[in-house]
Amino acid sequence: MRVFKFGGASVKDAAGIKNVYDVLQKVGYEDVLLVVSAMGKTTNALEIVIKNYFDKSAELNSSVQEVKKYHNQILMDLFEDDKNEVFAAVNTQFADLEYFLTHNKSPNYNFVYDQIVSYGELISTTILSHFMNFMGIKTQWLDVRNFIKTDANYRDAEVDWELTQKNIAKNVKRKILNITQGFLGSDENNFTTTLGREGSDYTAAIFAYCLNAESVTIWKDVPGVMNADPRYFENASLLNQISYREAIELAFYGATVIHPKTLQPLQKKEIPLYVKSFINPLLKGTSVSKGVDLEPYLPCFIVKRNQLLISLSSIDFSFIMEENISEIFALFHQFKIKVNLIQNSAISFSVCVEDKFDNFKALNAILSKKFKVDYDENVTLYTIRHFNDKAAQTVEENKVVLLKQVSRETMQVITKEV
Repeated sequence: MRVFKFGGASVKDAAGIKNVYDVLQKVGYEDVLLVVSAMGKTTNALEIVIKNYFDKSAELNSSVQEVKKYHNQILMDLFEDDKNEVFAAVNTQFADLEYFLTHNKSPNYNFVYDQIVSYGELISTTILSHFMNFMGIKTQWLDVRNFIKTDANYRDAEVDWELTQKNIAKNVKRKILNITQGFLGSDENNFTTTLGREGSDYTAAIFAYCLNAESVTIWKDVPGVMNADPRYFENASLLNQISYREAIELAFYGATVIHPKTLQPLQKKEIPLYVKSFINPLLKGTSVSKGVDLEPYLPCFIVKRNQLLISLSSIDFSFIMEENISEIFALFHQFKIKVNLIQNSAISFSVCVEDKFDNFKALNAILSKKFKVDYDENVTLYTIRHFNDKAAQTVEENKVVLLKQVSRETMQVITKEV
């Protein structure tokens, strides 16, 4: 089987859904499993619903209606007859969402987040599946929560591989177009979990691994993996081939084209990953597979914005040793703060972190009891793989460099705008 992943940008409107159909006509759809994200910015819209829910805001109902209206417009554009059964199917899902909002008793934000945000993927795949059937392609719609089983670490769940593999091997039919949701799973009590933001790529890799797939293709609005984000760098170039090792390095440093967890299961079985354009599906795109590290061999730039640079120094000028560092890292783990760069001297310790869950204020209160804490907010972390002098100059120009770290193949620079 081949596994295809279509992200939110590829299914953001009726034209996008029709384009997915066209792509399948060009590249084939027998023995294919589609992993599909929520449509457009639906996840963001559902996050507003969650905020209104917890704020007990009068805007809660209107924020749900906005999501409904958006999907209803797509339905009206795709289907000539509003008596088509897809309308009832989507209405049922919205009714389930509204039931949850009125009957939920859990105060756990992460639990509530996963239950609500999952409707984006459930609704998008329902619409896509019905449209394919409407156009004459027979599909099997799979509720991914019956396949990918996880622990109960809501918003960042760990996969139970043994149970997941058993479910997928037993219940995915071949010789038909399978359509399922990215990003989602379920725990042992069948509550919805999510695999972390951008986890749809990971979902595709999980299915590919369990199905011994021929390949995984991630369909994007770019021609493949570039050596830099064209939004931030002029003259970004297409990379034709990346080895698993190099792709894992790029993902680790934050390259957003490929989710960090995606590559490991594929590498284990040497399943190639292709990143291709849904606008020009017959172009070769980028292959991530066994082979040369990088072709062509170029510096690769990764940008992480909205970072936090924290500098800790000992109040009594004593050394910051292993026991202090292990204590600091235990706190980062406890507060779910992701560390992207570390630099230490005898009496100080600097880290560039990502505070995805807005926990730094609480962490700072604890750290300040033992250390002098200085920090800079909204800094930018640039990582350059295979750097040269020209590449370094590109990221340092007209910026204040707060910290620089260089190893054999990688340079990292933390900057603030002048």
